[in-house]
Amino acid sequence: MSKRSRFQFLRVSVGLRTPGTPGGCRTGAVQSRRDMALRLARLGAGPGWHALRSDYGQLRAWSPRGASARVRQLPGTAGTQSRRGLGHSPSAGGGTWLGTGLAAALAGLAGLAAAAFGHVQRAEMVPKSSGARSPSPGRREEDGDELARRCSAFMSSPVTDLRELRKRPEDMKTKMELMIMDIQAQVCRALAQVDGVADFSVDRWERKEGGGGITCVLQDGRVFEKAGVSISVVHGNLSEEAANQMRSRGMSLTKKDGKLPFTAMGVSSVIHPKNPYAPTMHFNYRYFEVEEADGGTHWWFGGGCDLTPTYLNQEDAVHFHRTLKEACDKHGPDIYPKFKKWCDDYFYIVHRGERRGIGGIFFDDLNVPSKEEAFRLVKTCAEAVVPSYVPIVKKHCDDSFTPQDKQWQQLRRGRYVEFNLVYDRGTKFGLFTPGSRIESILMSLPLTARWEYMHSPPENSKEAEILEVLRHPKDWVH
Repeated sequence: MSKRSRFQFLRVSVGLRTPGTPGGCRTGAVQSRRDMALRLARLGAGPGWHALRSDYGQLRAWSPRGASARVRQLPGTAGTQSRRGLGHSPSAGGGTWLGTGLAAALAGLAGLAAAAFGHVQRAEMVPKSSGARSPSPGRREEDGDELARRCSAFMSSPVTDLRELRKRPEDMKTKMELMIMDIQAQVCRALAQVDGVADFSVDRWERKEGGGGITCVLQDGRVFEKAGVSISVVHGNLSEEAANQMRSRGMSLTKKDGKLPFTAMGVSSVIHPKNPYAPTMHFNYRYFEVEEADGGTHWWFGGGCDLTPTYLNQEDAVHFHRTLKEACDKHGPDIYPKFKKWCDDYFYIVHRGERRGIGGIFFDDLNVPSKEEAFRLVKTCAEAVVPSYVPIVKKHCDDSFTPQDKQWQQLRRGRYVEFNLVYDRGTKFGLFTPGSRIESILMSLPLTARWEYMHSPPENSKEAEILEVLRHPKDWVH
């Protein structure tokens, strides 16, 4: 798409039209293009990535000139917050309790994405009144402020008020929140650049029990059927059920005035491309703290990144795993093998006798060797998301495919749904947690899937090839 047409094309998505306007967003299109140009200009210094067209290539710094998608403000949110950033997507991850308790906090309570056809269901959101706000160029306090400049490149301002973040720059909660905001912006820009047509809707929401989040969703694009990247930063008191689950894992927790205050935050994403030869990908990175009566805290990190292809491509599998291994190896040679096996074991569909995909890395309850070193590992792994995945999508998004290829993709998506609804501990916990945002919990599911009675692919077919790998995981990097 030419640079001129990028600014002329203002897509009207179902569910994103201005209420009461028959033509949706057609009115004010000229002003919208001007506003978008200003947004693009502000992002010049923002972090991001742009993958070369040829094969996997190398990733180079992203430039606003190469961007083609836009950020869309959701109906009913005008005036609540100013949006920044460029639009360009616990879902699948689980684990021990973090796959239940924290995933529930992040997926169920925090709300990870939008409902179908571009709507973001707001029934369980409360209006944003004070707290997090976008950096304002007119405020002298923020002029020349490094934090404000960093935040100007995000999809929206942080959940936590900048004044609070300035008060505790070395606190892990501050570092983690800014890191996941960075990752959200990087991934959204990269995905929108690949898609070239669809918008990311950006929605800020608040959890009445404490905290809130930022949900970015792209749907029905040229390349992506559904892509969501969500931030959540929530706090409050652990339920008795959650506390008991933690105690069952050997954690000794002492209540403070009859309560267990907690903080949970993370970034989570699920990406479903349209083309059967472009794989689905999921990632999630999170941090959790529980405060005890004596003032001490239990803390840990969790997360991972995994690939779910419809058809096996050896080069893609090697590239994906090698990129993740290189990230893990920066922190120790034994990390990738451990996390890779953990991933293969977790994403296992017992009743099918196969894995959901070809794996990646997965870990939970990480609290060694120190908080700072664990954070550096999580940050390195999160920064590997774009280079591990985006080149694969760029390589295959325009591949030709047959109706039979698409049908197999639909069947494999059925297996994806089965895992998430039957085995994923975060999804199950969220569905049974009072007050959970159901549409957000189910964000990980594809728009379409298929189940056929007694379906079995022909022997020695390319469909049978992927099943062999799903039943017997491979070592892709040695």
